Amino acid sequence: MIDWFKRLAAVCTVAFVAACGGSDDPVPPGTLAQEATSRGFSALGAAAEKAGLVPALSASTSSLTVFAPTDAAFTSLASTLGFASASAMVAALDGPTLAKILQYHVLPTKKLAADLVAGGTTQATLYSFEGAASTLALNTSVGVKLTDEVLTQASVTTADVPASNGVIHVIDKVLVPPGVLNIVQMAQLNPSFSVLVEAVVAANLGTTLSGTGPFTVFAPTNDAFTAALAELTLTKAQLLASPGLAGILTYHVVAGNVRAANVVALPKPASVTTVQGSAFTVGTTLGITDARARSANLVATDVIASNGVIHVIDKVLLPPVAN
Repeated sequence: MIDWFKRLAAVCTVAFVAACGGSDDPVPPGTLAQEATSRGFSALGAAAEKAGLVPALSASTSSLTVFAPTDAAFTSLASTLGFASASAMVAALDGPTLAKILQYHVLPTKKLAADLVAGGTTQATLYSFEGAASTLALNTSVGVKLTDEVLTQASVTTADVPASNGVIHVIDKVLVPPGVLNIVQMAQLNPSFSVLVEAVVAANLGTTLSGTGPFTVFAPTNDAFTAALAELTLTKAQLLASPGLAGILTYHVVAGNVRAANVVALPKPASVTTVQGSAFTVGTTLGITDARARSANLVATDVIASNGVIHVIDKVLLPPVAN
C-alpha cells in the first residue's frame, strides 16, 4: 500500500510540473538584439550599440529580418580594410557609418527562408540611399545568397533563427551598402579587383582615389589584366614597376560622378576625356574604344562609392603610345 501511494505521488508531481511549464518546455525567444547577443554575435552587437540601433532591434512592435554576419565575417572585413581587428574597425568607424552598414542588413518585415525563396530576386532593406530603399540581389537556386554593392556574395549559413520581434539569418560576410566606403575600399573588397588594387598602390594613387573626388573609375577585372599582360608580353611585376603605370591607370579615371544613365545619354559615338588627359570613345552599344583602337565592354555599372562610382570593364584600356 505504501509503494502504491509513492507511485501515485510521483505521477501527480510530474503532472503538476508539466502543467506549470516544467524545464522541458521551450523557452520563448528573446528580441533580435537579445538573440544576437546570446548567440555570440559580439561584433554585430558592438556595432549595433555604437550605431544606436539596439532599441530598434529590441522593440516589441517590430517584425524585422536581420542578416547577421558572424564575428569571423567582421574580422575578414576589418582585415581587408587594414584594421587590426573587428573591434578596432568598430571603434574607428563613426556611429552614422555603422548605422548605414547595419541597416543594409535589415529588411523591414519578417521573411523566413521560404519567403525569401518565393519572394523574387531582390529585397528592399532599411537603408535608404539617394531617396530610395537600397536593395539586395538574391540568388536562391542553391540556398540563399545575397549580392551586395561591391558585387560579392554572402551565403545564409543558418536560416530562420527565431526572435520575438522577427527572424535572424546568419551570413558569412558583412554586406557593403552603396555610398559608404570610398572607391579604393570598394575595390579592395572584391577579389576580382586584386590586381587593380595592387596597381593603384604601386602607382601611389591610393590616397588620391580615396579622396573626396568625385571620380568615375572604369575598373578592369583580374582577367582583363591577365589578358593585357599577355598582349604586352609583360609580367605582373614588370607592369607594376613600369613608369607608365600611373598613366595607364589614370586613363581609366574620369572626373565627376558619371553614372550609367549619364553614359547612355551621351550622343554616340562620345569622346570621354580622362584624368590622364587623353580620351576614349563610347559607342552606341556602350562599348569602349581606347586610343589604340582596342575594344572593351562594360560588365557591370554603378558600383556606388562615397566618392564616386565604379564601372566594371573586361579589358585594360591603353592610352596613346608616348612619342
